[in-house]
Amino acid sequence: MTSTLQADVVVIGFGKGGKVSAAALGRAGKRVILIERSDQMYGGTCPNVGCVPTKALVHHSGKRRPDDSPQEWFEHAVGEVQALTSTFRAGNYEALNGADTITVITGEARFTDAHTVAVGTDLVVTAETFLINTGSEPVIPDIPGLRESPRTVTNVDLIRTTDLPGRLAVIGGGYLGIEFASIYRRFGAQVTVLESSPRILGREDDDVAAVAAGTLADDGIELVAGAEVVAIRDEDTVVYERNGREHTLTVDAILAATGRTPVTAGLGLDRAGVRTTDRGAVEVDEYLRTSQPHIFALGDVNGGPQFTYISLDDSRIVLDQLLGTGKRSTADRIAVPRTLFMSPPLATVGLTEREARAAGYRVRIGRENVADIVAMPRAYIVEETRGVMKFVIDADTDEILGATLLSVDAQELINTVALAMRHRITATELRDSIYTHPSSTEAFNEVLGTIVRAD
Repeated sequence: MTSTLQADVVVIGFGKGGKVSAAALGRAGKRVILIERSDQMYGGTCPNVGCVPTKALVHHSGKRRPDDSPQEWFEHAVGEVQALTSTFRAGNYEALNGADTITVITGEARFTDAHTVAVGTDLVVTAETFLINTGSEPVIPDIPGLRESPRTVTNVDLIRTTDLPGRLAVIGGGYLGIEFASIYRRFGAQVTVLESSPRILGREDDDVAAVAAGTLADDGIELVAGAEVVAIRDEDTVVYERNGREHTLTVDAILAATGRTPVTAGLGLDRAGVRTTDRGAVEVDEYLRTSQPHIFALGDVNGGPQFTYISLDDSRIVLDQLLGTGKRSTADRIAVPRTLFMSPPLATVGLTEREARAAGYRVRIGRENVADIVAMPRAYIVEETRGVMKFVIDADTDEILGATLLSVDAQELINTVALAMRHRITATELRDSIYTHPSSTEAFNEVLGTIVRAD
């Protein structure tokens, strides 16, 4: 027997944007039904298989002492992280399902028409408004033998296993690949990163990328740029070509870290009249409306930047459409920062020097290696003096065009720079501001004092 439920709003997917929107709409008196296909994903990617567990593993990997057994410490760390994610998952579920106006349903949702979704075989839900927040999933590239090998894992698989691989190959030297390489090397694994591009971190300026690559190499990570993986043989042998020669690498695990793709399969979007892009994302306008004006898409599924904080901002845009003035849009986003959680973190915002010059700006550069920044004693206090800070300044206006911070606390420092950029605070003002001592932020006093006209 099929049951039918009616709601004001249906949210498909328990990610950041979806849960924040559901909570706000529920508080506003809307009848909300949130549908999540897995009871292991309440709260979305971040608290379950993304930001929280990976950063927790970063923390635990740094606590391992030289005499600790790598396998035992890793198993202990994974147990601690799983306990943490379980707590977050339960809290996320109760925070929504415990509200009088919100119901959480676990099951696969698929549209049957523009105002109806079926959940499983025995439940139908209708609503006036729908929010699609199904996120993204790892991509396993079409490399012969990769999908068939039992050694192949995604980042989701890897953080759930308690077996520390003795030798780990990472296919892909992007943010995900580098982050996992750093984590597992610090736990004691031998790690090789295979990147097809000519160098690691190709988006960054050459000088910054060189410092980052040197830092990773100092940690014992083998970085192989210009490596095209062509096959997996005998389940455990990675075959790659570099400089016209074939090389092989025998490993215990192979991490496919070549990107993520929006989760839209099985949603029945065609039945709802919702269009998708050539890359499989739900097509949206700047207000996150799909081709059906009453259906919105938030987070990774809409093809935007794959960050939890972008999904959060998506919720602000959608909520402004449903409860506010309807003026907020993706066009309002300025100076959005990002962080690669290697050790120390690499955080960036705005334009690199190369990008600024290509855009026609006259630029000044402020740059200093962390080890040389006298006004940053915190780096010495915590015994992490590796890295570099670099600012790109508009020579005509003194405004900050971009910054790259590879340093202790960079994931926090970059937010201050981004805020300054949004409010057009000049480099001189940031340089001459008063910061607490000893802190990492006070490095700005010195680094921004090194500004010179670049050649």
